[in-house]
Amino acid sequence: MKITFCCTGTEPEPWLAGLRAALPQAQVELWQAGASPADYAVVWAPPQQFFDEQPQLKAVFAIGAGVDALLKLRLPASASFVRLDDAGMAVQMAEYVCHAVIRHFRELDLYAADISQCRWSVRPSRKRADFPVGVMGLGVLGQRVAHALTQFEFPVNGWSRTAKSLDGVRGFAGAQQLDAFLAASRILVNLLPLTVETQGIMNRHTLSRLQPGGFVINVARGAHLVDEDLLALLDSGHLAGATLDVFHTEPLPLTHPFWRHPRITITPHTSARTLREISIAQIAGKLAALARGEPVAGMVDVARGY
Repeated sequence: MKITFCCTGTEPEPWLAGLRAALPQAQVELWQAGASPADYAVVWAPPQQFFDEQPQLKAVFAIGAGVDALLKLRLPASASFVRLDDAGMAVQMAEYVCHAVIRHFRELDLYAADISQCRWSVRPSRKRADFPVGVMGLGVLGQRVAHALTQFEFPVNGWSRTAKSLDGVRGFAGAQQLDAFLAASRILVNLLPLTVETQGIMNRHTLSRLQPGGFVINVARGAHLVDEDLLALLDSGHLAGATLDVFHTEPLPLTHPFWRHPRITITPHTSARTLREISIAQIAGKLAALARGEPVAGMVDVARGY
């Protein structure tokens, strides 16, 4: 069994060592142009040349939850594509989103601004019932986030392409229920996969449907959001603020208005990082199962885009 590793922007040696230790029966090599054919691949943001030279691949494992960039390439028809289910990302995402929701709800940014001016201030308490949170996308990460939010006793709504039932979460499904989902939510958390259908889904029309004083948290992909529409709704007062971890162009250009907007908090795509040891163990387990002809979780439906 030969495995080739092609992960742009990733230090390869720790991954190669980990994969070799987890799969001692396999030959694991760093991909280079003109390399000999492999049976399986572990990738992140590979160039088109990689797939052009490896048309015989049986399966390709992405070291992240999203595969939208991968699906933009011409892919070998014979290969299956497998994404990570969790690999330590779900708990990180729950931490990040809960922190952003609570920071907004408790007005901690305003307290921080007062403290920076040596002002002692006390603000009226707010009711959680007045801040329903809508989680858009109920995959592995979205379900973990929704469940975590219920532990802080926020009303939680969930929206997905098909109906899903989660304890403590009011479910909405399909395009016909999107407006109702948005109208029932004051804080919107985006965890959707990026597909043709979801690109630009957070726009003036949809964000205007949120309850007045709405707040936007985007931890999925920058292309889900129409930047100009968010800025317009913030400046009009319909939206109170936003926490953004992902952007159309990364790193975020220094000239982008998000850097300077007083009601936008940005972080550098760090809401949920790939944890190498956990990821290697998951990839090794799935690869071994596939080699035995067994089904595995995380298989990508190329037609749907996730």
